[in-house]
Amino acid sequence: MSEEDRAGPSRGSRKQLLLRLDPAVHTAVAKWAADDLRSVNAQIEVLLRRALIDAGRDPRANPMPRRGRPRKDSAD
Repeated sequence: MSEEDRAGPSRGSRKQLLLRLDPAVHTAVAKWAADDLRSVNAQIEVLLRRALIDAGRDPRANPMPRRGRPRKDSAD
């Protein structure tokens, strides 16, 4: 049985990444994570998501368009 099979479905849906950081950067992120009651991994994900949003590359999917006829404007 592989490690992913033992970890369950929630773990298999996440991507793993080896990240090399400058020790001073890791220390600063670890302190910030502790202040926010997060793990270093969760803190890095929060920071990456904020950077993506700031860059106009929001990772969340756009809502699906509504089905059916478009509504008529009441400004006739």
